[in-house]
Amino acid sequence: MITTNETTAALDKTGSEEFARLTDPFRTELLTYCYRMLGSMEDAEDQVQEIYLRAWRSYAGFEGRSSLRTWLYRIATNVCLNVLTGRSRQPALTALPDDDDPAGQRAARTTDDDHSDPAVIVAAREHRKRALLVVWQHLSPRQRAVLVLRDVLNWQATEIADLLGTSGTAVHSMLRRARAQLAQTPSTAAEAAKPDDLALRRLLDEYAAAFETGDITNLVYLLADDTLCQRRPSNTVLKGRDEIAQYLLNCPAVGNCRMVPISVNGKPGFGVYRRDADGVLRAHTIDVLTVTRSGFERIEVFDDRSLFSAFGLPHVHEADLGR
Repeated sequence: MITTNETTAALDKTGSEEFARLTDPFRTELLTYCYRMLGSMEDAEDQVQEIYLRAWRSYAGFEGRSSLRTWLYRIATNVCLNVLTGRSRQPALTALPDDDDPAGQRAARTTDDDHSDPAVIVAAREHRKRALLVVWQHLSPRQRAVLVLRDVLNWQATEIADLLGTSGTAVHSMLRRARAQLAQTPSTAAEAAKPDDLALRRLLDEYAAAFETGDITNLVYLLADDTLCQRRPSNTVLKGRDEIAQYLLNCPAVGNCRMVPISVNGKPGFGVYRRDADGVLRAHTIDVLTVTRSGFERIEVFDDRSLFSAFGLPHVHEADLGR
C-alpha cells in the first residue's frame, strides 16, 4: 500500500526533475548576468544559488504570463538589487574578460526559445567595451540593471520596465543618465599620451620580464612619476615610486612567477601565476595596467582567483598542467 508520504515524495521528485530540466539551461547566462551586476564571480555564484532556491519555492505559482527566462531574470534582478542596496558602499571594481571574447559569444540577442548564453556579448560600440569597468563605481543599482539589460543583453525598454515594475519613460530616463556617465571618457589629450603599439609591447615585455626575474630596480624605472597602485578588494592605494617599490620588495610573486598577457576592456594586463612551495605555478592575481608615454601610470591588482576562469585562464599554469 502506498502511503500519503510516499505519494508526496514522488510528486516532489517529479516536480524537482521538471524544474531542473526547464531552468538549468539558463544557469550560465544568469551567472554571467549576476557577475556583471555585482562585480564579483564569488558573489555571483552565491546569488545564483539564491535565485534557484527562490525560483523553486515559487515555481508552483508560476503561471506563464511571461516566459520562464523573463521570470528567472526578474528574480535575478531583485536578488542583485537587494545585494547592491544592502551594501554600505559601492562594490570594488572587478575586472571583466575582454569583450572580444575568444569563447565566441554572439552579439545578437537570443529569443526565449534559444537557450544559448546571451549574457556575455561582444559589444559592438566602443562605449559598451568600457561600460562594465565604469558602471560598478558610478551607477545606482537600478541604472546598472537597466544598462546591462538594454546595452548588453539588448532587451527592449518595455521588457525592462515590466521586469523592474516601472514605466518605459522611467527606463529611458535611467538609460540616458547611465549613458551620460559612460560618455565621460578620457580626453583626446590623454589618448594622445598613449604609446604606440610597438612601444607598448616593449614596455609590457620589460614589465613582465622584470616581474618574473625580480628586477625591482627596472620595475620602478618603468613607472611614471605619479603612478598609483591599487589593490582590490582591499582598496589599498600606493602612491609614487617609493611606496610601490616598498610593496614590490615584500610581494611574494616578484621573482617567483609567470606573467600571462591578457586584455581587459581595451587595457593591457597580466594573469600572474605564483610558484608555490610545491613548485607549481598557481593563479595569484590579475593585474590591469594603464600605460602612457611616460610609463605605467596606474596598476590595479585584483586579488580574486575566480577571475582567472572568467578570462579563460586555468588555475594552474599550463607549464604545470598534467603533472
